Amino acid sequence: MSEQAPNEARVIPLRPPVARPSATRPGTTRPASERPATAPPATAPPRAAPKEPLWRDLVGDVLRRERLAQERTLKDVADAARISMPYLSEVERGRKEASSEVLAAAAHALGLGLGDLLSLAQGELIRVTNRRVPGGSRGRTGSSHDGLCLAA
Repeated sequence: MSEQAPNEARVIPLRPPVARPSATRPGTTRPASERPATAPPATAPPRAAPKEPLWRDLVGDVLRRERLAQERTLKDVADAARISMPYLSEVERGRKEASSEVLAAAAHALGLGLGDLLSLAQGELIRVTNRRVPGGSRGRTGSSHDGLCLAA
């Protein structure tokens, strides 16, 4: 079967191993054949485009903000929505991608409709993306929409 120890994982490398220079004791020198080639000058990595916010983070932020504005506890809202308190907490923190039924239940528990919740999340999306884009706007094309269109 296998010659592995019973509690050790077998590691299969996805990339070929990179040759690394062997360590030498201080004060010793390597022969020229073992010296690493001179590395090319380091260049600054290209600036990555800012990441778009995740919808689940935006919706979770809106749920938490609304709950705190009403000075309600997580338990109170979870009980009113008939969902578990740990799950609602995960939704608020953007750790879970909640279904539309769960979002509607949480919104109704806060006195909002699902459309209200999504509209508030859309506003948050616009606020967050405009803050990151220099100039505040992304060159609108004459559309009357704010950049989000939901279709049923």
